[in-house]
Amino acid sequence: MAKLSNKENLLLILNKQIPEAIPTYSIWWGIGGSPSFIGKRSNDDGTGKDYFGVEWVIDNSAFQAALPKPGDFILDDIRNWRDIIKVPDFSNVDWAEAAKKDKEKLDPINPVAGGTGPGVGWFQCLMAFMGFTNGLIACYEEPDEVKALMEYLTDFAVDNAKNYISHYKPDYGWFGDDIAHERDPFVSLDTFRELFAPYWRRYTEVFLEAGIPVVHHNCGHFELFCDDLADMGVTLWEPVQTSNDVVAHKKKFGANLALGGGFTSVPLASSNDLTEEQVRAYVKERLDILAPGGGFAWTFGGIIGAGPDDLVAQQRTEWVNDEFEKLRYTYYS
Repeated sequence: MAKLSNKENLLLILNKQIPEAIPTYSIWWGIGGSPSFIGKRSNDDGTGKDYFGVEWVIDNSAFQAALPKPGDFILDDIRNWRDIIKVPDFSNVDWAEAAKKDKEKLDPINPVAGGTGPGVGWFQCLMAFMGFTNGLIACYEEPDEVKALMEYLTDFAVDNAKNYISHYKPDYGWFGDDIAHERDPFVSLDTFRELFAPYWRRYTEVFLEAGIPVVHHNCGHFELFCDDLADMGVTLWEPVQTSNDVVAHKKKFGANLALGGGFTSVPLASSNDLTEEQVRAYVKERLDILAPGGGFAWTFGGIIGAGPDDLVAQQRTEWVNDEFEKLRYTYYS
């Protein structure tokens, strides 16, 4: 019998079914499959001004990612957001033509996936507009104004999502909103449920009502919010860093909220004295924890530090990938 493709196995996971093999997953499918004009910035490298007027610059402390320019925020008082924050007008966009051009750039062996969230995400938009200090103060002092802004951004995102679904016909919807750092969330569960979760839910429902599964991206220690995420109908969370209790998550949610991640390459860094057998044993140990019963997608991106001059890390990356390929078909009958 012919083997299922990686795409087919991933879609089984997203629909809470047992795959034939552990699928691989990439965050770039969701980012790269979004409409090219959504979240666009003035420079091709992700820097420059976005369509809200936020200036993005490369930050060396964030692995060369683009972040809002420090100390140069566009909104200093949440009560003034209606005068400052204006969503772009896409009424003249030819969605059919945009979809045709964007989909021509996608690899056909991978899922068609993406989203139309409000820029970088609801929480992240607020922080990009105001900075963390003023943004978090606004959540505490002016929650009604924050909710009004979130409603405005959600109306925009939902309208775009409906066009996206109609013209791009994605295999799954994707949205991200990094609301946690490595150790803890940036906000309490109560604040999340009041100010952000309702808008994530509204957005998710657009895809679910069209019969399309949804993937959510959130870095850091996000596990506090997973009950809410599962209740919204999201069926895969990524990248699931290991500061979260992935064993407890697997036991609690199983296939209902799949893990896209849960593997860290930190113990395999070239600074450690490891044999090939130890590297391979570590991969098997993690897969034995994460793979049984489905609800898991492999998101390995390489050994930390595996640059062009780090030959040790490059070799270990090859061992990891090879061991995964040997084992990925062994967990499901």
